[in-house]
Amino acid sequence: MTATDIHRTIDAVWRIESARLIASLARMLRDVGLAEELAQDALVAALEKWPQSGVPDQPGAWLMATAKHRAIDRLRRGKLLQRKHEEIARELEAEQEHADDAHLDALDDPFGDDLLRLVFTACHPVLPTQAQVALTLRLLGGLTTDEIARAFLAPEPTIAQRIVRAKRTLAEKQVPYEVPRGDDLAERLSSVLAVIYLIFNEGYSATAGDDWMRPGLCEDALRLGRILAELMPKEPEVHGLVALMEIQASRSAARVGPDGEPVLLLEQNRARWDQLLIHRGLTALERAEKLSTSRGTGRGPYTLQAAIAACHARAVTAEETDWTAIVGLYAALGRLTPSPIIELNRAVALSMVFGPAAGLALVDTLTTDPALKDYHLLPSVRGDLLKKLGRLDEARGEFERAARMTRNAREQALLRQRAAECAAAG
Repeated sequence: MTATDIHRTIDAVWRIESARLIASLARMLRDVGLAEELAQDALVAALEKWPQSGVPDQPGAWLMATAKHRAIDRLRRGKLLQRKHEEIARELEAEQEHADDAHLDALDDPFGDDLLRLVFTACHPVLPTQAQVALTLRLLGGLTTDEIARAFLAPEPTIAQRIVRAKRTLAEKQVPYEVPRGDDLAERLSSVLAVIYLIFNEGYSATAGDDWMRPGLCEDALRLGRILAELMPKEPEVHGLVALMEIQASRSAARVGPDGEPVLLLEQNRARWDQLLIHRGLTALERAEKLSTSRGTGRGPYTLQAAIAACHARAVTAEETDWTAIVGLYAALGRLTPSPIIELNRAVALSMVFGPAAGLALVDTLTTDPALKDYHLLPSVRGDLLKKLGRLDEARGEFERAARMTRNAREQALLRQRAAECAAAG
């Protein structure tokens, strides 16, 4: 194996093992920042040693053993005599006495609990949303600061500061490294799901930059969602979110044209939709709906959105889409979580069932909503409905306004093209 192959292997191992490694260390050290630092030390050691010695049979176990040794050394060097640190050091030493480095189980028995604690710690509400996203991608996604910065088109120092401040805040606020219980669990789980879906959405429809999509972020969010579904198998909304992301991700190849230009849903070549992802999504949706029924709670917001996505996925052609069902699902979603964005989407569905005038009537009631003041899809949808009604001058103005509002270059180009088409047709 060449040095290049070994470095690629190390990168792959790190992506797979880093979250579990950090989670196990955080359980023992009660400090997420220190756990990540020691995990990084183990990675550096692997980069130094594996090119000479070769990749061990159990690379995750090797990283865990190395990180634990570093933790013991650090505690000793620091002469930390407080009882807490002495107990931590004794625990680490006891584990090392019973573990052969070559065969140590890198995950430890309670790795699932450890990962779950790490998820809820990274997404703790004491942190701003942007910090939760950055920390989640760093600790659970295994991304470097540079990768996170490039994904969100933010300066690397800004992302680095967010991560440092987030870890400092967790330490200063003495946030417990635990999974909440009872009502707190439902509230915190909602935050965790929102962070994962925020990461997915940024990959699915990038808010800024030159690319319509950033597939890497979709993949990271999907991986996090799948992990969470394994850790919390009885939570319907976890499966609902996974179903939603699987089905939406199935369209990725069809959403971008040969030159990187956006391809809208009704114009996509559905033969390019990933049937495996659709199958996985429909299976997850079925599981979410069964769990919701058994609990007697009804479908949650992610499960309802997944059901809408499923209507599109089941339609072989755009014409076969069950828009009547979609209207009903958006109405149910709006009752559960009232939002002008949901109403805007319902307006699109209404236009497909009852014609563009019906959709426009609802859209016009949303034009003064302050929540949509800077939302570029409001004039974009309105422009589309006006175009279908033959009101081309008004449609052109709406497309131009939407183009000025979005920060995504690909989307700007598409909207300006649609405005030009209106001008030419008029």
